[in-house]
Amino acid sequence: MAEPSLANDAWEALLTAHAAVMKQFAAEDTWTLSKDPEPLRLSELNRHVLLSQPALSRLVERLAERGLVSRRADPADGRGVRLSLTAAGRARQRAIGRRHARSVARAMTVGLTRAEMTQLEMICRKLACASDTREVVLT
Repeated sequence: MAEPSLANDAWEALLTAHAAVMKQFAAEDTWTLSKDPEPLRLSELNRHVLLSQPALSRLVERLAERGLVSRRADPADGRGVRLSLTAAGRARQRAIGRRHARSVARAMTVGLTRAEMTQLEMICRKLACASDTREVVLT
């Protein structure tokens, strides 16, 4: 096991990098509901996005007001609501998705080489996998 100060320094660097990049993206109009072809409940959607549940709820509300997201009663649970992109929402998402992909590429390549990006991806996937495994063991 790594010494606590090294682990904490690495954690802080990871969070600082995340905050800096997310600050850049926050100024952009980026959102997604398009990863799943079927209408989703908010809780299901929350597993696919990198937003807190309250932030996602506010985003969905704004998108619904703009006619980009539709809400339908969940046939399996009358109290639940399923969300999906409207035709206008799908078109807007495709355009935003392409623009966001270019922004991500710019943000990542400005400070990292191809080899560093590959290494970062591998490290992050390893951390995520270890966290998933630990959750299963702890519950």
